Amino acid sequence: MSMNGEVPVRDNRAADRFEIEQDGQTAIAQYILAHDHIIFTHTEVPPELGGRGLATKLVEAGLASARQRGLAVVPRCSVFGRYMMKHPETHDLMPAEIRATLGLPV
Repeated sequence: MSMNGEVPVRDNRAADRFEIEQDGQTAIAQYILAHDHIIFTHTEVPPELGGRGLATKLVEAGLASARQRGLAVVPRCSVFGRYMMKHPETHDLMPAEIRATLGLPV
């Protein structure tokens, strides 16, 4: 953790994933980048780093990056899917067909 309490999240574009490194371990949110959207496929936090809210930090960083870059978000990863369902302010990031499938306003 940095001095101000912020958890640094890095977009490792060479590996197609967001990363948080702590205590010699790496938490990741894997993605596939396409022309106009980003598909989040897998999020993993090592057990040694559990309970620190790192998965949430990865999701928030990934969604913020998508919004900034004008990318639609396809949440194939259950961590991203659960977060987005609980946070209506993120629904607009999903393509209309996915929102319709999930029963959200289109």
